[in-house]
Amino acid sequence: MPKFRTLDDLSVTGKRVLVRCDLNVPMKDGKVTDATRIERSAETLKELSGKGARIIVLSHFGRPKGKRASEFSQAPLVEPLAKALGRKVAFADDCIGPSAEQAVKALKDGDVLLLENLRFHNEEEANDTGFAKQLAALGDLYVNDAFSAAHRAHASTEGVAHLLPAAAGRLMQAELDHLQAALDDPKRPVMAIVGGAKVSTKLDLLGNLVSKVDRLVIGGGMANTFLFAQGAEIGKSLAEREMADTAREILSKAQARKCKILLPADAVVATEFKANPTVATIAATAVPSDKMILDVGPKTVEAIVAEMKTCKTLVWNGPLGAFETPPFERATVAVAKEAASLTGAKSLLSVAGGGDTVAALVAAGVEEQFSYVSTAGGAFLEWLEGKELPGVAALAQK
Repeated sequence: MPKFRTLDDLSVTGKRVLVRCDLNVPMKDGKVTDATRIERSAETLKELSGKGARIIVLSHFGRPKGKRASEFSQAPLVEPLAKALGRKVAFADDCIGPSAEQAVKALKDGDVLLLENLRFHNEEEANDTGFAKQLAALGDLYVNDAFSAAHRAHASTEGVAHLLPAAAGRLMQAELDHLQAALDDPKRPVMAIVGGAKVSTKLDLLGNLVSKVDRLVIGGGMANTFLFAQGAEIGKSLAEREMADTAREILSKAQARKCKILLPADAVVATEFKANPTVATIAATAVPSDKMILDVGPKTVEAIVAEMKTCKTLVWNGPLGAFETPPFERATVAVAKEAASLTGAKSLLSVAGGGDTVAALVAAGVEEQFSYVSTAGGAFLEWLEGKELPGVAALAQK
């Protein structure tokens, strides 16, 4: 991962600083229902304000598809943003043009201005040079604090970074530092846990990880495909049977790279997928034709934990079972608690990300106990896949 500037490299007093945040938060009836992303953005904005910068916040909200729509206005974000910052936040009803320009001119040192939804303009997602120049004209410096949007080459994430002196905000910096420590320059051995329903959606991820980590745990529906590929009877479990050859190729690549693959040894099965059905714990390789695997069993948890205790670094993406439906969260919760305990004992660096993963860690009550939990979703996944992220590459020191 290339070196990048941070806030420590910028002189911001009296300067107009464009800050790309991710304020794309869940809303209901015009009210924010989860302000986590707003609160996470507050650290950078508070620091810049405290240093006397004139802050112009850029963000997208929803998918208005290049058209102005009241349900996608960022006006309702002003109040929760002001609450998170402990200071007044101004608002401009556009992100370019006269209204934005006048609002920026009115700023004094330390003031914060939120511009209207970037995606009201098609040019944002098209990374239009003219649009990027209009945004850049509003500021003297550019700070990207939206790692979750860094996998998109948009005008506000990539274009502007080439037009102004650019740096990573504190949230972006924390994300990049932890990701670098987890895979780019990790303490070994490294374990990765990958769950999810389909092998086909995580081919690039698995292919990259077997060349990067020392232990790879495969869980969720994906594990069923690998078990099937090895000739196991998996009953009516969710699996991509047509991906068997691909699964065998990944196993072969892992063996060549000396990456140890951990597949389920035992499984929690039921005849139907619903909450609290009658379940049984059996060998994962001999599932009756009327049963389906819905979680890994206690022997598998024990094996994962034993391997984890020998590792220094953990990267986690995806639950081990159908964790949203009880009792199929048990394995994920048990492993998550062990990872949190090892992290607390300073023997493990634990980095996790992806929507389902975050939800699983929250359900286990250990989200705050991991070294770092990314809410970046797609950007986190693409980083795991080994892809260059345009919004990060644009910040690289020239």
